[in-house]
Amino acid sequence: FYFSYGFLLLLLHVLRAVIALEEIIVSKLGDNATLSCIYQERKLHLKNLRVYWQITDQDECSVVHALISGQDNESEQCIHFKNRTQLFWDRLENGDFSLLLLNVSQSDKHKYKCVVLQKTEYTRVIHQAEVVLNLAASYSQPILVRNSSSTGEEVTFSCRSGNGYPRPNVYWINKTDNSYLLPSQLEITHHNDGTYSVFSTLKVKATSNMQVECSIENKILQENLSANYTEQKQSNDSSTESHKNLEKNGKGPQAAGIVSLVITIGVLAALTCWLWRRKSSKLVSY
Repeated sequence: FYFSYGFLLLLLHVLRAVIALEEIIVSKLGDNATLSCIYQERKLHLKNLRVYWQITDQDECSVVHALISGQDNESEQCIHFKNRTQLFWDRLENGDFSLLLLNVSQSDKHKYKCVVLQKTEYTRVIHQAEVVLNLAASYSQPILVRNSSSTGEEVTFSCRSGNGYPRPNVYWINKTDNSYLLPSQLEITHHNDGTYSVFSTLKVKATSNMQVECSIENKILQENLSANYTEQKQSNDSSTESHKNLEKNGKGPQAAGIVSLVITIGVLAALTCWLWRRKSSKLVSY
């Protein structure tokens, strides 16, 4: 019984050391990514170790980084990773063989494998780990515009965003009841640098209280950026009537002022005429 139990523990230890555990990490384009590979045993001698980081999902050059007998070995490293990888030297003897990948790009999206070998009497694998690197980039803040060509009964909105990755999900939402609206047009463009841009339009019936939202979703980053449009409510009937009354009330004083001005001008004209005639009669008599 004790022999069987001891053998089972040894078998589990060997399997744990050999079987690679897969980890998924997400990094933004242009950032630095840390690929984790940690061996729980401590106080290792680097001269007895070989550490290999490699790509497992392609048949071409697969060596990402190599450490042999305590020194970096770049003889078989892929050109794509030259001067872009480094180990954490202060952590190696404590079993941390994680790799720092600098300035990640679209071509770095792979499944990576870390293999640690120890050479004593013979060379054996003491640890393995697999890391899947997914890349992402935040989309720009959406710009929502009501097109000037919209008619009175139908309104057209446009929404655009860009510089994101991966391919986004685009939603149009009626904020009055939070219902989803079908876009009239949806264009998603894939650029040479791997990023996407999106342009979408929406046509809806015009109402007095339109509230529309354009939402851009990035699932990997769990980001949801949105832009909103709210139609200004028109004045109600009572306010319109009061405005009309103000106009009517304003016309009365204005008319009275005009009549007074006309009367005054007439009086002044008559007085001037009378004075001129009187002066003329005196000149004749003289």
